[in-house]
Amino acid sequence: MKSQQTTQTMKPATAAKKLGVYLPATPAEFQEGVVSRAELNELQANPPEWLRVLRETGPHPRPVVAAKLGVSIAGLARGGVTEALTTEQIQELKDARPEWLEKERATQAEVRKEAERIKKRDAERAAAEDD
Repeated sequence: MKSQQTTQTMKPATAAKKLGVYLPATPAEFQEGVVSRAELNELQANPPEWLRVLRETGPHPRPVVAAKLGVSIAGLARGGVTEALTTEQIQELKDARPEWLEKERATQAEVRKEAERIKKRDAERAAAEDD
């Protein structure tokens, strides 16, 4: 006996997160429905015009804003950025180079440097154990 496989669906918020877009900026039909795995894959493979525009100009969700600015999400909050930003607003911040942004970028660079150091150390330890 075969069991019937159910279609995997997700809430619009989850789908928006996976697509890297700000949910309130998506079309109403996207926000009000459910998204199947197949529909999500189709949106990723062949994005409609609204999705291309959102990805290009925004508004972008905080994780995307943080990545574009080279800071952490917590760094955004410390800098007072709590709302979604457009690509233009992100560029204005980059151009203005406020003190908080420079500080958070330096902090993020240190975090990355430390993570790389730990990764290298762990790899050396693993290699030494294999010998």
